[in-house]
Amino acid sequence: MSATWGRKFKVTIFGESHGSHIGIVLDGVPSGVKIDIDSIMEEMDRRAPGRNDISTARKESDYPEIISGVFKERATGAPLTMIIKNKDHRSNDYSQVKNIMRPGHADYSSNQKYNGFNDYRGSGHFSGRITAPLVFAGAIAKQILEDEDIYISSHIRSVKDIEDEKFSEKTLNKEIFKELKKEYLPLLDKSKREIIHQKIIDVKKEGDSLGARIECSAIGLPAGIGDPFFESIESVISSIMFSIPGVKGIEFGSGFDISKMLGSEANDEFYYDHDKKVRTRTNHNGGINGGISNGMPIVFTLAIKAPSSIAKEQKSINLESESNEIFKLKGRHDPIIAPRAIAVVEACTAISILDCLLVDRSEIK
Repeated sequence: MSATWGRKFKVTIFGESHGSHIGIVLDGVPSGVKIDIDSIMEEMDRRAPGRNDISTARKESDYPEIISGVFKERATGAPLTMIIKNKDHRSNDYSQVKNIMRPGHADYSSNQKYNGFNDYRGSGHFSGRITAPLVFAGAIAKQILEDEDIYISSHIRSVKDIEDEKFSEKTLNKEIFKELKKEYLPLLDKSKREIIHQKIIDVKKEGDSLGARIECSAIGLPAGIGDPFFESIESVISSIMFSIPGVKGIEFGSGFDISKMLGSEANDEFYYDHDKKVRTRTNHNGGINGGISNGMPIVFTLAIKAPSSIAKEQKSINLESESNEIFKLKGRHDPIIAPRAIAVVEACTAISILDCLLVDRSEIK
């Protein structure tokens, strides 16, 4: 099992959903970087469960305990290790699924891979609970990037058939990013909030769940960062995004719609603005050409599936009795994960962009 990601900014995650602790080890945090716990906790709280009526009732403080790599609030340059104690877990809720393979979950595939020795409680190491340490790492990466005037934000692009606006030149700025960060349902079109909230509540009452799309952007990244082919910005971002449980698709810029365009429409034409900065008149390619940043905002959209844990009766199999069964899942679950996943998406974006930036600078040296 590989639990490490990155080249110059490396993250190693560990723990299980119902184990004693979860955590992360960071390699590559530049020495001297101030570790702002208040800023980190703002990000952790955005992901934490039990904050409102559209998330799971499980409540975890998600307070990070740093046990190495920081001295007098500054990174030492040594591996930075953080742990979070799990407190509000009810392992008995999962006794019924020891042998029943929940549809949509990793129960069956992990059982086969690890010969039945995997921790099935709360999905164990496959749980979205393990994304909390990634948000911690992303919060530090965000601090480093913001010192370089690089900012990251995201919003819910759609829920079911309810669509928000796309990011545009007028909304890709620090002020809008700050506003989005404060919202539990971050939307560019505020008139859609109550509609989406009610849709989530209605589906929750039915014992079902909802998927969504999340649009994310990074502004301020200079041109020339990244590499072609296997270490393109798209490749690096995609590799960590597909490590987030529930992510099933990604598209950059205009994404799949670019296939409907003529070359004359899809090409982002260059021009010098009034400050003699190079820009493009459109951004169909999401700020990336040839795997390398072109100075325009990096923009991509993720497809997030509906949570697999639902209260409706489902059909599955019992491995112990080798029989088909109908079962109804107990426990506390999210009716939609997109609102909490946004903090994880932004964190992983920050981690991947910082890694690209550090790799680029090490190559120059």
